[in-house]
Amino acid sequence: MNVGIIGYGSMGKMLLEKFSESGRVSGNLLVANRTREKLADVGEPVIVCGSYAELAACSDIIFLCVLPAGMKTVLEEIRGDLKEDSLIVSLNGSVTFGQLGTAVKQKMAKAIPAVTAEINRSQTLVCFNELAEPADKKRLKQLLEAVGDVIELPENEMGMGSELVSCMPGFIASIFDVLCREAGKHTKIPPDRIVHMVLGTMHATGELMLQKHMSFEEVVSRVATKGGITEEGTKVIYDQFPETAGRLFEKTLEKRKLTAERACEHFGSCGKEYQDAGGIQMDGRK
Repeated sequence: MNVGIIGYGSMGKMLLEKFSESGRVSGNLLVANRTREKLADVGEPVIVCGSYAELAACSDIIFLCVLPAGMKTVLEEIRGDLKEDSLIVSLNGSVTFGQLGTAVKQKMAKAIPAVTAEINRSQTLVCFNELAEPADKKRLKQLLEAVGDVIELPENEMGMGSELVSCMPGFIASIFDVLCREAGKHTKIPPDRIVHMVLGTMHATGELMLQKHMSFEEVVSRVATKGGITEEGTKVIYDQFPETAGRLFEKTLEKRKLTAERACEHFGSCGKEYQDAGGIQMDGRK
């Protein structure tokens, strides 16, 4: 099984490194980039291809790590060289299978890794078009397990799924950044020590919940005893944070809708699949 990666930005580079390290690619690992100079640091055993068409002709699975604006052009460039049985994997959740299908009729998947793939702890989302076969799904999932767990969702749920796993590290980091900054106003503990203490506690709490199969409510009840200090803090969070969380998802889903609209412009195609793109309706509601 030969695996090709088109595009050598941050995501393409990360996948190339992880696939190379994992030993999960039974055949050749290939890469191509529009700007050839960016591939100067790529060493053996990775094969650097001179064009996208050359890569497509040799690959059984092709990862498209390019921006939506360039995706149609890339597909049109490689469609005459694709193997009949190859699987195209888009790493952009806002471009639908219907839109991709206007450029090429092929077995396709979408994959959305998280930044935690850097430490092999990603929860990578995948979905497949109607042409993909069980064997294709199995091969892709086994390959992506090189960076963590793999979760299959319907295409119209990939949007909210991305909010929960791909966007969530950013949400979590920003929430705890605020908490650490506010804590610093009430103590002389150095900021870096505060961050270290909170990160350690956050990591251990997640492990506790996963290992003991505990819910959020169970953790709260274990720590926030009636009439205690923690209870006062959790009351504030449950009373005031839901409004902020609601606004967060409204804003991100609104942005996702705009991204889907731009994809329509690039592909010159919008239909029912656009309405459900990223798991949002035309009016931006989930």
